Amino acid sequence: MKNENTKRLVLSAMLIGLGTILSLIHILHFPFGGSVTLFSMVPVILISWKYGVKWGLEAGLVYAMLQAITSITTVSALFTPSSDSYVGAGKAIIIVLIEYIFAFTALGLGGMFRKMKSKIGSIALGAIVAVFIRYLFHVLSGAIFYGSYASWFFNETIVADFAISKTIMENFSGAGLGIVYSAVYNACYMVPEIILTTIGCIAIVNIPYFKRENY
Repeated sequence: MKNENTKRLVLSAMLIGLGTILSLIHILHFPFGGSVTLFSMVPVILISWKYGVKWGLEAGLVYAMLQAITSITTVSALFTPSSDSYVGAGKAIIIVLIEYIFAFTALGLGGMFRKMKSKIGSIALGAIVAVFIRYLFHVLSGAIFYGSYASWFFNETIVADFAISKTIMENFSGAGLGIVYSAVYNACYMVPEIILTTIGCIAIVNIPYFKRENY
């Protein structure tokens, strides 16, 4: 039992470290936050799928804290009065909790379907749900704290040329417009992340080692 716990701890630490490194590799980076990374969430989801949701959430929390640390420039700007991103200490703490701690810890839910008969189906569904929950946290934070950018986003950026932007502006206003803006903006990078993460997870469980494992 002791050897098994040690193995679990070591493997989890290695995977969290790998995920952290991969999160620094940006395939596509968006100017107001968010990026498409190189399978960075796959390791945490794999931990949850292999060892269960409880362990996965604990691993997700460690990963979340590392994400906040590696994004220290962005995080510190929220607390710095001279920064354009300054929102005040109270709001900054809430943003960090939602955008980093809650959002990335949610990846630990990736193993919620691990008891399904199909390994591919279980990890694919787990990946989709876990990353989607992360997306919802980003939408929540964006709608609350950055909803004021909605009109500018739909009227003055590249998306203003799309008919859907005009439709959104004609049918939404106030808080509703802020929610739509946050949902659209965050989807720009989170949808590719969901797709890449799911593909990565499916590829991992097709490795002979995981095919032999019983959970």
